[in-house]
Amino acid sequence: MTQSWDKTFPQSDRVEHAKVRFTTRYGFTLAGDLYLPKDRGDAPLPAIAISGPFGAVKEQVSGLYAQTLAERGFATLAFDPSFTGESSGTPHNTASPDINTEDFSAAVDFLGTHAAVDREQIGILGICGWGGMALNAAAIDTRIKAVATSTMYDMSRVMAKGYFDSLTPDQRRATLDQLAAQRWRDAEAGAPAYGPVSLELQGGEPQFVQDYAAYYKSTDRGFHPRAINSNGSFTLTNALSFMNMPLLTYIAEITPRPVLLVHGEKAHSRYFSENAYAAAAEPKELVIIPDASHTDLYDQLDKIPFDKMAGFFSENLKG
Repeated sequence: MTQSWDKTFPQSDRVEHAKVRFTTRYGFTLAGDLYLPKDRGDAPLPAIAISGPFGAVKEQVSGLYAQTLAERGFATLAFDPSFTGESSGTPHNTASPDINTEDFSAAVDFLGTHAAVDREQIGILGICGWGGMALNAAAIDTRIKAVATSTMYDMSRVMAKGYFDSLTPDQRRATLDQLAAQRWRDAEAGAPAYGPVSLELQGGEPQFVQDYAAYYKSTDRGFHPRAINSNGSFTLTNALSFMNMPLLTYIAEITPRPVLLVHGEKAHSRYFSENAYAAAAEPKELVIIPDASHTDLYDQLDKIPFDKMAGFFSENLKG
């Protein structure tokens, strides 16, 4: 792992930062950034594990969230999921609804065995595509006392059904046929094929795609050389494991632990949080940020409701 500060946001002088490694139940070694408030005292802290967006690295959005929440008194861990960034996993630049859900539980393992953390006060926060992973992790791992998402995507739903569930049965079959054909090509080549570099705009893309490019490709904003969305691409068969494994099947079983869903009013992805809210059991809360797009909640400090998130975790991670 790199040891120098290579984030897309400035380092806070109110927080201690350390690079860490930890291992998942499947044997992957994950790389993380641990943030601790400098004025924490001797008592163990409530903690939050944070990851996302889909195709991002910990030096981007999740790190910004982690450092900002550490300034508010939490031990926070931003981590690269398996197959991503500085974490292990071959082939790189791929994803799995099962393995990446486990990544959150492995982050809880790490936090709960750290001397600065109260293991009875651990929550998780998933951003964009890792919002669905976080909800799935909270449903199965009862050690997680509270879960929040920001600008959440359900990656299994969008891959299996398309945006707004628009994929017809014939289109889904055609997608499966394409994935199957690509799998033969990969098997014959002995290695997975990758798509073109992500977010290289050709003109005429939807506004939300332009918004993604404005974040991930801008060196003044979110570009990072290790991020898939900035400087690489996923494998062409990446969608395979998401097609039949809906992440939010058991979202109602998170209860009685609380759920907080945050989304932008103008986000193309808003329906994911609204539908998740409808499916979740109480206690739950949906917060819609006025005039905010999907990517505004990546790094726009005037729109990300950090005080709301801090209050949610402070209230619900009490011993």
